[in-house]
Amino acid sequence: MIMETLTLGKAINLGLRRAMEDDPKVLIMGEDVGKLGGVFRITDGLQKDFGDERVIDTPLAEAGIVGTAIGLALRGYRPVVEIQFDGFVYPAYDQIVCQVAKFHYRSKGKVKLPMVIRIPFGGGIGAVEHHSESPEAYFSHTAGLKVVACSNPSDAYWMIQQAIASDDPIIFFEPKRRYWEKGEVDTAATLSSAYPLHSSRVARPGTDATLLAYGPMVRTCLDAATAAAEDGRNLEVIDLRSLSPLDMAPVFDSVRKTGRAVVVHEAPGNVGLGAEVAARITEECFYSLEAPVLRVTGYDIPYPASRMEEEFLPDLDRVLDAVDRSFGF
Repeated sequence: MIMETLTLGKAINLGLRRAMEDDPKVLIMGEDVGKLGGVFRITDGLQKDFGDERVIDTPLAEAGIVGTAIGLALRGYRPVVEIQFDGFVYPAYDQIVCQVAKFHYRSKGKVKLPMVIRIPFGGGIGAVEHHSESPEAYFSHTAGLKVVACSNPSDAYWMIQQAIASDDPIIFFEPKRRYWEKGEVDTAATLSSAYPLHSSRVARPGTDATLLAYGPMVRTCLDAATAAAEDGRNLEVIDLRSLSPLDMAPVFDSVRKTGRAVVVHEAPGNVGLGAEVAARITEECFYSLEAPVLRVTGYDIPYPASRMEEEFLPDLDRVLDAVDRSFGF
């Protein structure tokens, strides 16, 4: 075991590097991913070490980037596409939902499409319009795509490698506001021993209520659980990790134990992932619930100007308020 302290961004960088070392068919494509190393420096140094035929700077044309990656995947490569910011993915939306998601089904399973589309998502960095969105529900709703979101450096390091090794097309969401947060990563472990990619995980055990989150909100929920402990409440926090498919078995076990659940995400609540999670909990755990499943989400508005984003994003106080409301029933 070799534990290294890495930021989440550096962990993804090292995960990409290790995947490229292990498989010469792994390519990286995107805007400024080469010499610049990406706007968040996630691909820093990779073009220098692997060359410009494996780390490819592309034109500003997201549909073209994804379309080219589809062709490469069909020819046996494993392209990793970087969408520079969440709000830039929409020009490629048609390619993703009409081609990437359907090739396996359309070919009756004869054609696989092993490609990863990395998307920095969510707010919290004071960016301008189109740079702080949460489009995960669009892709999670699309059959044929698998969707995951990392929340900490260890998961970032291993999940990106697992996504690249998968024969399925995977949308890989990265919480941009957490790129600079540090954690320990066992870089000497093997990919086969890593925690399963499409499994949720108990991030903090507890007995009184269950907080459910993914990506950037996992840290917020852990902080809320720490604050609640000072008031004598022992909250369990579950990191969903895989948004499609959802791994609900640990969620059901937790809610049957605690009797209360609060789902937290940055995306607007209307028809969001929180609604799906709440519905499934209600269907499976109805007789264990002491209160309705509650949601804490972004508001149903376009993402606000940067000076207002702290009012939009769920924070510790809003999570704790939801916990109080759950105990108030």
